[in-house]
Amino acid sequence: MDRLDELRLFLAIVDSGQFAAAGRKFARSPSSTTRIVAELERRLGTRLLQRTTRKLSLTDSGARLAAQARRLLADYDDAIDGAIGEAASLRGNIKLSAPTLFGSRHVAPLVRGFLERHPDITLQLTLEDRLVDLIDERIDIALRIGHLTDSSLRARRVGEVRRIVVASPDYLKRHGRPRRPDDLAQHHAVTFVNQASPAAWLFQNKQGAPQKIKVSSRMEVNRAETAIGLTRDGMGLTRVLSYQVADELAVGSLVRVLREYEVAPIPVQLIYPSARLMAPRIRSFLDFAAGELPQTAFNHP
Repeated sequence: MDRLDELRLFLAIVDSGQFAAAGRKFARSPSSTTRIVAELERRLGTRLLQRTTRKLSLTDSGARLAAQARRLLADYDDAIDGAIGEAASLRGNIKLSAPTLFGSRHVAPLVRGFLERHPDITLQLTLEDRLVDLIDERIDIALRIGHLTDSSLRARRVGEVRRIVVASPDYLKRHGRPRRPDDLAQHHAVTFVNQASPAAWLFQNKQGAPQKIKVSSRMEVNRAETAIGLTRDGMGLTRVLSYQVADELAVGSLVRVLREYEVAPIPVQLIYPSARLMAPRIRSFLDFAAGELPQTAFNHP
C-alpha cells in the first residue's frame, strides 16, 4: 500500500470509527488494517488513535494528521482532474459557505449564474452564521465578513460593509432623530446579538476615538431579519450591517442615522485554503464571484 492509500485508509477509519469497515473499502482484513495503522504510528513516532473496546477516538496528533491528509488528498485529486482536461470542460463539485442573509441575497443568485454557464458543475452552498473551519469541513470557498485571522488561509477582498444605525421614518417622527451617540440614552432599541454582533454599540467620536454605548433595549433578538422587521414597524432603532438593510434604505422604509460616527468599514472577503494546486473549477468560481459581487452586493445608499 502506497503512502496516499495509507492516508486514505487512515481517513476511512476516522470517518467510519471502525477498522473493519475501513478495511473492507480497501479489501483489507481487520488485522491487516490494524498493522498498517500501527506501522504508520511507529514511523511517525506518535499515537494517532485511542482504541477502547467500545470506540476509537483521535489523539491531538491524529486530528492534525487527519486535517492535513484531507487537504493533501483533495489537492492531489484536483491536480489529477486538471491534468486530464478539467480546464477544457469544468466539472465536479464545489463546496461554498456564506452568512445566511448575505448568502441568500447575493451568493445564491451568483451561484445560479455560474451553474448556468457550467452545466457539468455541481455545487453545495451552506448558509449559516458561524465561522466554519474550511479544512475540517472541506469547504472550498467561504464568504466571510470580517478580517482574516487564520494566516494559513488566503483571501480575496470583494467589498466592504459598515455597522450602521437605522430607524423607521415614523419612529423618528415620534421620538426625534439622534444627533450624537449619547442621544441614544433617550431612545428605544431593538438589539441584534449573535456571535459576530456585539451587545454594546461601538462608534467613534469626531476625534476618531472609540465610543461604546450601552443602549436601552426594548427587545433582543438573534436574527438580523427579525430586528430589521421590528425596526421597520417602529419599535426603535437597530444596528446592523449595511448590506442587511440596503433594500429598506433604497425605498425609504428605514433611515440611516449617526452616519458621521460610524466606525471603519468591515472587509468582505472570499477565503480559501490555498492557491496551490487549486482545481480549475474552484479558480473559475473564485474569479467569477470576485468579478460579480462588487457590482451586485455593495451599492448601498
